[in-house]
Amino acid sequence: MTEIRDRIIQIIAEQAMLDPSELKPEMSPQEIGIDSLGLVESIFAIEEAFDISVPFNANEPEKSDFDISSLGAIIGAVEKLVAEKA
Repeated sequence: MTEIRDRIIQIIAEQAMLDPSELKPEMSPQEIGIDSLGLVESIFAIEEAFDISVPFNANEPEKSDFDISSLGAIIGAVEKLVAEKA
């Protein structure tokens, strides 16, 4: 699962224009510097990278089944989706 984690960190870091080493699992998208549009673009990039469909509604993120509260939560949710797809 390290590949999944590393790829997600890379996608989020690119979106925030940060070095991946600056990102910590406990950081929220806001702390990383990603706004709602950036988050949507990151989700699209993650879906494309892993060929998965993320249950995320940009208009109502709090009603989503996809936990975006922190980088670690996003990684865990994507790992679960990838595992379910396999």
